[in-house]
Amino acid sequence: MLAKADIQIGGSRPWDMRFNAPGVPEAALAHGNLGLGETYMDGAWDADELDQFFYKLISAKIPRHIKPLKILPHIIKARYLNRQTKKRAWDVGEAHYDLGNDFYGAMLDSRMTYTCGYWKDARDLEEAQVAKLDLICRKLQLQPGMRLLDIGCGWGSLMAHAAEHYGVDAVGVTISREQADWATAYYPHLSLDFRLMDYRDINEKFDRIASVGMFEHVGPKNYRTFMRIAHRCLNPGGLFLLHTIGRNRRRSFPDPWIDKYIFPNGEVPSVGMIGDSVDNLFVVEDVHNFGADYEKTLIAWHDNFEKAWPRFEDELGYRFYRMWRYYLLSCAGAFRARDIQLWQWVLSKDGVQGVYPRIV
Repeated sequence: MLAKADIQIGGSRPWDMRFNAPGVPEAALAHGNLGLGETYMDGAWDADELDQFFYKLISAKIPRHIKPLKILPHIIKARYLNRQTKKRAWDVGEAHYDLGNDFYGAMLDSRMTYTCGYWKDARDLEEAQVAKLDLICRKLQLQPGMRLLDIGCGWGSLMAHAAEHYGVDAVGVTISREQADWATAYYPHLSLDFRLMDYRDINEKFDRIASVGMFEHVGPKNYRTFMRIAHRCLNPGGLFLLHTIGRNRRRSFPDPWIDKYIFPNGEVPSVGMIGDSVDNLFVVEDVHNFGADYEKTLIAWHDNFEKAWPRFEDELGYRFYRMWRYYLLSCAGAFRARDIQLWQWVLSKDGVQGVYPRIV
């Protein structure tokens, strides 16, 4: 199977695979990416260019030929249970986003923007993130005095950009205490309100709504609920921008390694699943795919992570280093292979008058 992907075992090319211990093929065949990822974390195998290894593996569709029966319980839970209840929603905040503001500050841009940058005219990560934030503001047609809701606001970069450059008042909700505390302390001079709360508890009116990189944590059992809440909170004539990673197939399941080690209870939607969730609630004005830009963003984050690692090595340890490297570079390879996407959906509550202007 690896030969079909132009990957050699023990080869000399940077994407070739080197075994450092026995048991890697057995783990991968039995547990899929969970087994492959855990053996990498344990140091049992290496590839110099891990992103290119995954690009070749995924482009050749090798994962589709693996039938890992030992992760069947994970598949059943993902398909039939609601893994993103109010109680479970806080898991990802504690496990991932609360790793520490110093850690994320070293990896991300100066605004702590932990979502895909927009690289159309950008020369580096800083410019790509500013371009993304401004793209969202322009798509939302923000005007001074408007009230903006950011569902899953992260460290507040969108809210701050919208307040500074478009004169809006903004409310953001997050399930990460670290994010809420950092953002509140960092932007005391702006009209921003950061709240530690679940999106299902929001019951106020806003002129515009954005959700950037949070829908991946909502879960299929809650997509319709999420959209109903957004619809309820949006004033007549309002716009809602949804920025989310997306998958190409509806009938798939969350990656078990990502689920266990990076984003507990996360799941990426398909176009059809989002379409079902907005049915008879919103008018879809625009869908913009710039998934190829996520590869560049992840590589930039990885470069920053590598440079900063000596600061965190004693605290986090070598297994964490290999885990984080696997996370960033395997995802970069998947985006490079166009196996996953990045979409911005512009939704209107009532339909805009005339043709919604395409903004890129």
